[in-house]
Amino acid sequence: MATISAALSISFLPPPTRRAASTTFSPRVIKVKPITCNSKCRRHNPLIPWFSQRAARFRCCAEPPSPEQETPAPPSPPPSSLWGVSTSAWTAGVAGLGLLETGYLSYLKLTGSEAFCPVGGGGCGDVLDSDYSVVFGIPLPLVGMLAYGLVAALSLQENSEELLPGLDDLDIRLTLLLLATSMATASAYFLFILNTKFVGTSCVYCLSSAFISFTLFFIRIKDIGLARIQKFLGLQLAVAVIVALSLTNSYSSATTQLKGTDNFVLEPYKIEVTAESTPFAISLAKHLHSIGAKMYGAFWCSHCNDQKQMFGREAMEVLDYVECFPNGAGKGKKMANECAATGLEGFPTWIINGKLLSGDKELSVLAEESGFVSEVPEQS
Repeated sequence: MATISAALSISFLPPPTRRAASTTFSPRVIKVKPITCNSKCRRHNPLIPWFSQRAARFRCCAEPPSPEQETPAPPSPPPSSLWGVSTSAWTAGVAGLGLLETGYLSYLKLTGSEAFCPVGGGGCGDVLDSDYSVVFGIPLPLVGMLAYGLVAALSLQENSEELLPGLDDLDIRLTLLLLATSMATASAYFLFILNTKFVGTSCVYCLSSAFISFTLFFIRIKDIGLARIQKFLGLQLAVAVIVALSLTNSYSSATTQLKGTDNFVLEPYKIEVTAESTPFAISLAKHLHSIGAKMYGAFWCSHCNDQKQMFGREAMEVLDYVECFPNGAGKGKKMANECAATGLEGFPTWIINGKLLSGDKELSVLAEESGFVSEVPEQS
């Protein structure tokens, strides 16, 4: 074999080199120097470039890329558990409860049935029938049902159930985290609406749905881990801001209808203020106007008319009064946006220096609340 290799090596050398190699041939060790091919070399032996190309091509095809050169996939966080149960199983179970609740509420909303409210009387029905139960024209319970269903499906997929092909473990866990973030943000927003637009109303379904959403959020944080959650904090904040802005845009035109007026329509009418204003009432009205105080009332409210008579005709022309039902009350009639935004509990309602005062008030009480001091004594 050494003789054949030497012969092959010598046969590809140019003539001068071939003679030198033949005279110095030794059967023991054959040392062949690397061939540098210049123009003269190619001219004497044109097979060398062809042979080099074939050898290079052979090496390229014969040597596959080594595994060390391939970029390994980023490792996913190790699975976590809560009280001995995997977080994916917890997520699927909690999302199942939310799916049952929102499925029941969706049925009530789509069929117009009366909601059973074990706590708070008819508060659940008031919230479910309001404008805030619809988001961009879609019933809110239906949106929640779809969200809980997606969370449950992804959790089962994470638990080795092949329901959604093409998703790896890291994609599923990140998607669940962002879904839980969006649902928790929406629940916090709805709790704010409940406390500001439905004062004194108890909605057990609203509170239970918020509890389920926050529970899912904390479970997914436990799954990722506090050390790794910092990598996705910016993405979570972006999702929360998008959800809050979307809900604000959807509810920008939402108003509250007067309760108990679903079966009749009351057209607006005006009651004339006949009492004459005292100097004290006129001075107080000017002071209230200067500090931006407002009185919110309704044309059908007898206490509002009594409050107007206390001020008198001249003072009411100066006072800032807001009619909350300018187009009438009853079926299909909505409260004015400015009144709905203040979270009124009744009529009349005063807002003085940012403080909300419900009911008709004596002029001396309004003067004290507004910090009004007059040299003119109040006349009864």
